[in-house]
Amino acid sequence: MALINSLNESNDNKILVLGMGNDILTDDGIGIKITKVLEEKFPVPNIIYDTLSLGGLEIIEYIKDFKTVIIIDAIKTLNGIPGEVYKFVPEDFKETLHLSNIHDISFLTSLKLAKELDIKSPENIYIIAVEIVEDMVFSDEFTPQIQEKYPKILKEVEELFLKLI
Repeated sequence: MALINSLNESNDNKILVLGMGNDILTDDGIGIKITKVLEEKFPVPNIIYDTLSLGGLEIIEYIKDFKTVIIIDAIKTLNGIPGEVYKFVPEDFKETLHLSNIHDISFLTSLKLAKELDIKSPENIYIIAVEIVEDMVFSDEFTPQIQEKYPKILKEVEELFLKLI
């Protein structure tokens, strides 16, 4: 994974693919694991792949210098089907597990605040979210429901990713 803050060159025309989650909390690591697969399969010079476990205001500083940001994260909705893949843009955004933080402001509020404070933001932000089952149990393996659907999930995310880049 690239260390964004150590780059000496401009990121203005680069795409950031940001896998979010915690890869030792069962399904919560799906964004990180998928991002690592994408990095191996699609090593493109203008794409920077990285992972992150924080959200809220901190993420604005992290993404501000990129033209396009693709965030891959886990989501848990009330009636979601495990393994379902969603694509959001900020206008129709549902909070994913790491883009919102109970101790901080939401990602959408952070974007609005950045705009009000005239802080540079990416032109394009896409969120790819995968419906998960478990995010509170320590394990580096997916739950059986997600493991069974992982090849399908990965294929769907890859197809979305290729359309977005």
